[in-house]
Amino acid sequence: MKPVTPVIPHIIDQHAEEAAFLWLLRDNAVTEAHYNLAHLQALENRLDAHLDGLRVAGAEGWRRCLDNLQQCKEPGEMFAAATLVFEGADPDRLHALYALCEAAPETERGLISALGWVEPQHLKGKVSGLLASGNPWWRRIGVAACAIHRVDPGKPLEAAVQDGDIALCRRALQAAGELGRSDLRDLIARQLKADDPGVRFWAAWALALLGNRHEALQTLQAFLLEPGGAYTFQAAQVLARASHGDSVQYLLGILAKQYGNLRLAIQGSGMSGEARYLPWLIQQMQIPALARVAGEAFSLITGVDLAYGDLETDQPENFQAGPTESPLDDTVALDADENLPWPDPALIQAWWRRHEGEFPAGQRYLMGQPLSPQQCNAVLKTGMQRQRQAAALELALMAPQTPLFATCAKASRQRRLLTA
Repeated sequence: MKPVTPVIPHIIDQHAEEAAFLWLLRDNAVTEAHYNLAHLQALENRLDAHLDGLRVAGAEGWRRCLDNLQQCKEPGEMFAAATLVFEGADPDRLHALYALCEAAPETERGLISALGWVEPQHLKGKVSGLLASGNPWWRRIGVAACAIHRVDPGKPLEAAVQDGDIALCRRALQAAGELGRSDLRDLIARQLKADDPGVRFWAAWALALLGNRHEALQTLQAFLLEPGGAYTFQAAQVLARASHGDSVQYLLGILAKQYGNLRLAIQGSGMSGEARYLPWLIQQMQIPALARVAGEAFSLITGVDLAYGDLETDQPENFQAGPTESPLDDTVALDADENLPWPDPALIQAWWRRHEGEFPAGQRYLMGQPLSPQQCNAVLKTGMQRQRQAAALELALMAPQTPLFATCAKASRQRRLLTA
């Protein structure tokens, strides 16, 4: 007779709570400047240890996750519950999970993340059911699951890029670019004239990755220069890399002169990989609100680690960013540069004088080396997450029919791909 594993309720509660909390940390970590693949793996190991505790607890682990999800209705709680369900084969639990997600759509991100977390063999029949759903909301989640795993859903994606449901169409267009579906370029190009701006943006983004650049880049320029636009940063990521150098300089010049867009001009300078912007970036380091992002852009081109190279300084006195403890402060947005070092402009200027000859004009650089597939792959293995995202996008733009490397995928899966 198989021994029964004893279940200690408060330990199961702790596993469920910690799994939800660590998922939230991981969800943020994939786009953080201070996480690399090894850091991401370590965080995921902690998360998986708590998921293991829930797996061992069996039905009791599921009940605890379900109770937490019903009470909190947060993405982290959805992730923990959904991971257990997707790894299993209980249709009643699956239907209960889907019903909860429909009733609390704010938990959707956790559900999609769980679909991306579990190994593909657990998703057989589940994702195909989502793709065949009569509800476009579920079809969109099915497309997202395929895109995270970089698995081509085939005909359902072709139908989805033409779908009248705006949210589904947007996600399908993004997936087409991520998956390298160059056979869909004609269908995607038709969406450049769509009424919905999100559909137009993702159509242009996908076409740029698929090699159909001219009209796509024109559309992306309109999004880049739209004051307060929702897609300005994502447009800059493509334009700074796929446009001619003089066009990039022109666009960055416009941004630098626009109120509120100087930060984006700084980021775009780093994305461009061109050494001509480095002296200007050093000047921007004199502005406290922009110093750290200018340092990040400088490092993206040169590869210099400001902290390791002793090129950082202390935070300026009386500088405030993000919310404070004052009850009179209405600021709620977090400091976007919180985990970036403070550059010392004088030390960096001296560094640049010593190393300027290593960065001749007419060449794009990524992390201190001329841009090449080999350098991009090296950065994917050792860089920080934002640097890895840059490398992945550069690779996709170099080879339009190649899927975009998923830097947000499970770390162990990424490592297998990078060592294959």
